[in-house]
Amino acid sequence: MEWSITDVQGLAIVDRELGPHRFHPAEYELVRRVIYATGDFDYGAVLGFAEGAMLAGAAALAARTAIIVDVPMVMTGILPAVQARFFNPVLCAAAVPPQNQDPRSPIAQGIAALANQYPEGIFVIGQSITALNVLIELIEAEEIQPALVIAAAAGFVDVDVAKERLQDSMIANIRVSGRKGGVGAAVTLLNGLVDLAAVAYPAS
Repeated sequence: MEWSITDVQGLAIVDRELGPHRFHPAEYELVRRVIYATGDFDYGAVLGFAEGAMLAGAAALAARTAIIVDVPMVMTGILPAVQARFFNPVLCAAAVPPQNQDPRSPIAQGIAALANQYPEGIFVIGQSITALNVLIELIEAEEIQPALVIAAAAGFVDVDVAKERLQDSMIANIRVSGRKGGVGAAVTLLNGLVDLAAVAYPAS
């Protein structure tokens, strides 16, 4: 990402106001970016990283692993960064034609279909709780083993439970705990990881 003077000044304010924190340096880089993008310091408390998630995610990006997202807004937000660095294929669950006989929502159906095609993909959930639930069910059934799951969907109905189930899994994940989240947080997390991966894998 190209940073302007205003961006640098804003990130410095984040650093100063957030103060001491619990994150490793690479994790903190994502945390400060999300706080800066949203203006919400609560992310310093609700963002969580599974052990090894940053390394696993960076390696998967460098390996051109497919990225599966839930909604078009996430796809639009991450495509420029991904295409500028690693050229991973990016697929959207909302673009998968639904099956009339399937009672699940179209996005949940799309996530399930793409997960079956790309069981070791990178999954970015920025809006759809139903998609996140389907993804976790497939993980718990050991039908898929994603390289990384970014769970940033916001909501009020069982979203905190879904994120706790993801936290308890053995899958590399970055998650926004509780009710908070949204497309902006999901996009910022993935784009920040792309920037960090580009430093770790400059020749990829």
